[in-house]
Amino acid sequence: MPSYAFKLNDKNVTVEAPADMSLLWVLRDLLGVTGPKYGCGVGVCRACTCHVNGQAVQVCTLTAADVVGKKVTTIEGLAPDGGLHPVQQAWMDEDVAQCGFCQPGQIMQAAALLKAKPRPSDADIDKIMNVCRCGTYCRIRKAIKRAATT
Repeated sequence: MPSYAFKLNDKNVTVEAPADMSLLWVLRDLLGVTGPKYGCGVGVCRACTCHVNGQAVQVCTLTAADVVGKKVTTIEGLAPDGGLHPVQQAWMDEDVAQCGFCQPGQIMQAAALLKAKPRPSDADIDKIMNVCRCGTYCRIRKAIKRAATT
């Protein structure tokens, strides 16, 4: 079985995985990182959103080979100092989560947006397009705007 090396949440990892195994399953099943969730498996719902070299990506559409030598950050590594990232704090302050299933992907997408556009417009936020079956979109917008002020 092939071996793949990359940086996961600021730690170097090497994992043996089938060449066609989704990075989502590599993270969850082989490396025990359960923040990214399986929703659709084709990158549409975005529940699996993580950062690869700082960019928001849907890891259900990648393999470990796609991230060799790259930096992968999951919700678990978003605030490496052990505290909360400003987006995570805003999510709590605005009471965004209902079921919580999509929240890691939502937060990762929002963090990437704020890194690229520290003061996003409503149109910028609308482009996120993560699916929330509970419909907390108004609170998500408020949380992103709150995080933009911190």
